[in-house]
Amino acid sequence: MPGMRCLAVSCAWLLFAVPALAAKAPPAAKEATTAKAAQARDQAQLAFQRDLVSVLAMRADPLPLLGAALLARPLFNQPPGNSFHALIERAAAAEGAGPAISWAQLADCDTRADDCPNTAALDTLLKQAPDNAAAWLIKLGIDARDRKQDDAREDLRQAARARLYDDYAGTSLKALADAVGVLPPPADTLDPAHAGGAVGMQTVLIFGLASAQPQPSLQLVAKLCENAGKDASIKDDCLKLAKLLQWGSSPLARSLGLHLAEVLADDPAQAQAAKDARRSLVWQVRNFNELLARVQDDATLAHHLLSLARNGGTEMSLQLAALRDAGIAPEPPAGSGEERGVSGEE
Repeated sequence: MPGMRCLAVSCAWLLFAVPALAAKAPPAAKEATTAKAAQARDQAQLAFQRDLVSVLAMRADPLPLLGAALLARPLFNQPPGNSFHALIERAAAAEGAGPAISWAQLADCDTRADDCPNTAALDTLLKQAPDNAAAWLIKLGIDARDRKQDDAREDLRQAARARLYDDYAGTSLKALADAVGVLPPPADTLDPAHAGGAVGMQTVLIFGLASAQPQPSLQLVAKLCENAGKDASIKDDCLKLAKLLQWGSSPLARSLGLHLAEVLADDPAQAQAAKDARRSLVWQVRNFNELLARVQDDATLAHHLLSLARNGGTEMSLQLAALRDAGIAPEPPAGSGEERGVSGEE
């Protein structure tokens, strides 16, 4: 769907899975046994996820309902009352619901009908958080898709004059981290080949689901700004937006902000400073992903990342806190060659 991240259909907690240790059985028998055990574990994990949704669906508060909705989103054949659509609508209608709920509701749409993101949710979001550049960049993606050039230009202007950039991934992580703790995972959901146990599985689950949340078309913004040419007003707005994005809630937003600062800067020293900061960001993302890859085998690390998620904040603040607590410097060693963007694309 334009402007939205893809949602993986497979079990989110298998994102960082590694092959099981070799057994003494012959290769064919070993593979058949391993595949059968993995299939049984997949079914048990899906059943556990459905149980979590059922328990959380009885709540009336917006954050638990958000957690239930995010858990339900990749599940097929959910009862109507426990579907992503029903749960996110209840969360949006609950007392105290805020822009983080409306942001998640952007994904409550039909890609086959070319009806994404959810424009009603976007209208609500813009009323709730008119000073959030992320909301205006979502609208920019819609208007660009619909060839409304004047509206898209106004969206860029509004984003450049916003007070903050927040994609609410931190709130989604908190909702998910709280949600996975309402039931203990059954033994048959755990892979004995991994020492992280229940907390390892829970941690991979929440970070996997949170990574599939709505996201503006940042590549579209990059192209629009890079092609500004001699239009001084567009370049000025893009530079303002770049400063805002550099302090945004997500690594992707910060990466775009630094990229724009680098390519649009008239001062070579400022361009180099942005390039150096982007190199550090790549280092931070790479090391954080390496931490995530260890959680299935490191219960202490998994518990710590789960605790950080439950504390709230933003995706960027959580990442930096995790690196600091792990004793990893935020800057790469000299000569490490961290040159590419966070997504691996320039």
